[in-house]
Amino acid sequence: MFSLSIVIPAYNEERRLPLTLEKLREFIARHDFRFAEIVVVDDGSRDGTASVVREAASHDERIRLVQNPGNRGKGYAVRHGMQEARGEWVLMTDADLSAPIDEFDRLAARVEAENAHGAIGSRALDRSLIGIRQPAFREFSGKVFNFVMRMITGLPYRDTQCGFKLFSRAAAECVTKRQLSDGFGFDVEILFIARKHGFRILEVPVRWDNAEGTKVSLWNGIAAFLDPLRVRWNNLKGLYR
Repeated sequence: MFSLSIVIPAYNEERRLPLTLEKLREFIARHDFRFAEIVVVDDGSRDGTASVVREAASHDERIRLVQNPGNRGKGYAVRHGMQEARGEWVLMTDADLSAPIDEFDRLAARVEAENAHGAIGSRALDRSLIGIRQPAFREFSGKVFNFVMRMITGLPYRDTQCGFKLFSRAAAECVTKRQLSDGFGFDVEILFIARKHGFRILEVPVRWDNAEGTKVSLWNGIAAFLDPLRVRWNNLKGLYR
């Protein structure tokens, strides 16, 4: 069995992390990984996020705390965590586990069957798998964003924003060396970079439940529409070579 690093970007997540870390530990115990670790990246939290992770790490050496130099953004946190990861495969998941951790098996099976370099969880391919939906406006905005993103970047994915992504070590190293976005728009950028460099990343339907307490503000959502344009412009300037 391969080795796996689970990367969790975390900002003010002291209330959700204890249960999340327990679920991840149980998940690891059910699998025969050659090596497994949980890397929590504290993005300058103002609450007790770091203390929660340190306490958990004191009882389980597979849990590691990585801290950003202040609040730098989700994209920065994911990049930092992926660069710190030691596994042959790296799974990025949100602290709220909106996509249950057992959905990893669905991604891994597809990657193995099709000899791909990674897979991303998708809410768009099979909406019957969505338990608790987002508010109607956010769901509609997501569909519009995806249409605009595909037109601008040429990416084929129906849902780039689901926070559940699996990359091989080679793909993770390639994208993090070239990633420029520190904010919520990083998903489109890393998928664009991976595709540009010949990595095959699959889109796989996963179970998903909307969790209250999202860190995405209205302004973040509006600004995200500019990210595909930034990616296209950066590519034209040769910044992803």
